[in-house]
Amino acid sequence: MSTATETPAQHGLAAHSHGAGTKSVKGALDRFASFDVAEHPVPRGREEVWRFVPMNRLRGLHEDAALDGGDYTVSVDADPRVTAASVGAEDSRKGTSTYVPVDRPSARAWEAVEKIFAVDIPRDTVVDQPTLIRLTGSSAERGAAGHLVVTAGRHSKSVVVIEYGGSASFVENVEVIAEDGADLTVVAVQDWADDAVHLAHHHVHVGRDATVKHAVITFGGDLVRNGTTLDYAGPGGDATLLGLYYVDSGQFFENRLVVDHNTPNATSDVEYKGALQGKKAHSVWVGDVLIRKEATGIKTYEHNRNLVLTDGARADSVPNLEIETGEIEGAGHASATGRFDDEQLFYLQSRGIPPELARKLVVRGFFASLLNRIGVPEIKERLMTTVERELAVVEAMTADTAGDA
Repeated sequence: MSTATETPAQHGLAAHSHGAGTKSVKGALDRFASFDVAEHPVPRGREEVWRFVPMNRLRGLHEDAALDGGDYTVSVDADPRVTAASVGAEDSRKGTSTYVPVDRPSARAWEAVEKIFAVDIPRDTVVDQPTLIRLTGSSAERGAAGHLVVTAGRHSKSVVVIEYGGSASFVENVEVIAEDGADLTVVAVQDWADDAVHLAHHHVHVGRDATVKHAVITFGGDLVRNGTTLDYAGPGGDATLLGLYYVDSGQFFENRLVVDHNTPNATSDVEYKGALQGKKAHSVWVGDVLIRKEATGIKTYEHNRNLVLTDGARADSVPNLEIETGEIEGAGHASATGRFDDEQLFYLQSRGIPPELARKLVVRGFFASLLNRIGVPEIKERLMTTVERELAVVEAMTADTAGDA
């Protein structure tokens, strides 16, 4: 059994150990981290990181609900050079990303999994075909835990797409490791059934001179909460974190990000966009960036925009920066939440475009630039079709309201 060290760990980022993590001691953005479930108190919703979450909808996944469900299937479509398979939970690849669980659900998932799913892209290999992993649940009655490790070898280039669908109560850790000089894109598409609950934590470890693009796209589910943390293994890392979410009536989607600039001469760019429609549609985005004393010459920016399509929807957006050195190229953040632009609609309709089509064009334009940045042609049009599917819901709502009037 490994023994815990006493070195501080920020944001759950530390040298890997199967023992307990340790509490960090400095910085407003530092968080407690531990592999030991018992060291994570059961959250009650009063804690800052849980204050937005409707705790009564978590189905006990944050407490002690069993995580022994297996009502889901996994399929893979990959280039023959890519290895993608289930391996034992004690496989050496588990934990190589430097992540230590930062909350109780993450620690519970880490402890509960009997197998991990490992995707390996060989070093010095360019893989043109995206690796597609599909997880489909068939029941939300029992909780389940998952663990995915994606490793891009030195100087490789590849795309990995993870798709979620069906019904589930799922707690998951995803480790993304880009070794030195690798070029890796990872896209997670959460298009669950309406009864699904998904608590996920992604940790991205960016190697020296590596380029990583990480995107989380959320359409479906009753409650979906994504945590993303990112750190660097050496100078020259370039990270882009992208997100898209479309929240319908009654849905709760939350995205929390922590970018830890712990090396010199690295860059990060965060952009998340969301649309909300319907009564009690609720999104939360919290973006934290920590620039450490040693992170000289870095450049970072984070941006969140929300488009509120109907009354009764709520978007919370909280960007944060903590800067410990002034010797940087630049750091900034922006957040904006606004209603549907009636002037844009009027402009389009004045040129003969019907109201329904005009609305679609505005929303497509809102999301198009972000989908272009993700840069995976194999899924771009399908994602935009899903956006239009969601938009059809608000059109039906508008028609019903007009009929009642």
